[in-house]
Amino acid sequence: MHVTRLELRHLRRFQELRLDPAPGLNLITGDNGAGKTTVLEALHLMAYGRSFRGRVRDGLVRAGDSGLEVFVEWQEKAGRGSEVERTRKAGLRHTGQEWTGRLDGSNVAQLGDLCAALAVVTFEPGSHALITGGGDSRRRYLDWGLFHVEHDFLPVWRRYNRALKQRNALLKARARDAQLDAWDRELAEAGEPLSRFRERYLDLLQARFEPLLVELAPALGRSRLEYAPGWRREELSLSDALLLARDRDVAAGYTSVGPHRADWRVLFGNLPGREALSRGQSKLTALAALLAQAEHHDEIQGEWPVVALDDLASELDRHHQGRVLARLEASGAQVFITGTEAPPGLPTDFSVQRFHVEHGAVAPR
Repeated sequence: MHVTRLELRHLRRFQELRLDPAPGLNLITGDNGAGKTTVLEALHLMAYGRSFRGRVRDGLVRAGDSGLEVFVEWQEKAGRGSEVERTRKAGLRHTGQEWTGRLDGSNVAQLGDLCAALAVVTFEPGSHALITGGGDSRRRYLDWGLFHVEHDFLPVWRRYNRALKQRNALLKARARDAQLDAWDRELAEAGEPLSRFRERYLDLLQARFEPLLVELAPALGRSRLEYAPGWRREELSLSDALLLARDRDVAAGYTSVGPHRADWRVLFGNLPGREALSRGQSKLTALAALLAQAEHHDEIQGEWPVVALDDLASELDRHHQGRVLARLEASGAQVFITGTEAPPGLPTDFSVQRFHVEHGAVAPR
């Protein structure tokens, strides 16, 4: 999978920008504040429905404009094992409140359908939150991967979230037990398979994550990914857990147990827990998790997702830069790297398409 054209309009400081990247390594340089990260934000927005720096309404739309627009054209394999490539196109307009999208010439009714089309893995200055932050980012990590490799996952995810929204609305309204019974059944019937999907996916990532982390941060020792389903699943079915928590949930006005409270963590052989991680170690752990996800995507889909590395030189030392870039170059993945200059760890013999951002424009160098 590789992007052949990226266009954005009214996104942050850019009135309009077009980029025609190479299928391999693409280096985007420029002064601080020139807008390098905005280019990666546009890709991330198309793949996730939000920026890695926040929601669309939190400053993404250029001041004075009514909405931003992103258009991406990319090549991907027509099917696993196929040598034939097909061209795909997606467009998104977002005001911060409302959005419209098109995919391969047709209107898109659900933002998730648009985001599931283009696969982008992003490593940026806030990525350490995947390991040290709250559970939301770790659930999104699992769900994003499953959207792309498990076709039966999205309907289950939507069913669960729809039932959760209805149950929470009833809880806030202090609904009667008979009303809650129906949504408890719906939540349990969707939540049990949702939890199994996530746990199985995390187990599959383990085989790739551990050797990657040993390579990037050997001082952490052997590691293991552990899933927490969001209720005491070893003791109770989700249906029973919801019933037992009902009085508490009615008092609180929200559902306190279920896959929406799920989480996962990394158990380290040489550390007592994530609280003992240095900031650098948490970054390397997050990077190992993201690369493991990208490698698993390649195993299932037969091609790597697009990889975006924002401000790589400030996130990794020269040694780790070189190891990561060598792995990515060997994979054949399309990679976007930003920085004020070329990262010191970039091997001199790599073929790199270079771009420079200045005065609201980007040009090849």
